Amino acid sequence: MHPYLITAKPGRIRRTLAAARTCAVRVLALAVMTVLGAAVLLIRCARPVINYLATRAAWLELWASQHTGLPPFGAAVGAGITDEFVAEFHRARRTAASN
Repeated sequence: MHPYLITAKPGRIRRTLAAARTCAVRVLALAVMTVLGAAVLLIRCARPVINYLATRAAWLELWASQHTGLPPFGAAVGAGITDEFVAEFHRARRTAASN
């Protein structure tokens, strides 16, 4: 083995390709973070509207059950699902590893 092979720099094309690959990975990572950030922001902004609509839907169902005499199944099921989501959220917060 010749010593110049160990210390030889890669050619200009290879260095340019390496730099382009690094830049492309960084741009792709930035794009992914931007899309995920926008999705989280959209969900967090829509949450009060969803809560309001769910409350109104439950109220409407209770009103309809009073007038028809049928039991309000949807509100009972929805309350159970909501309680389970809240419990799961708190479980995840307690068991999450902090870095």
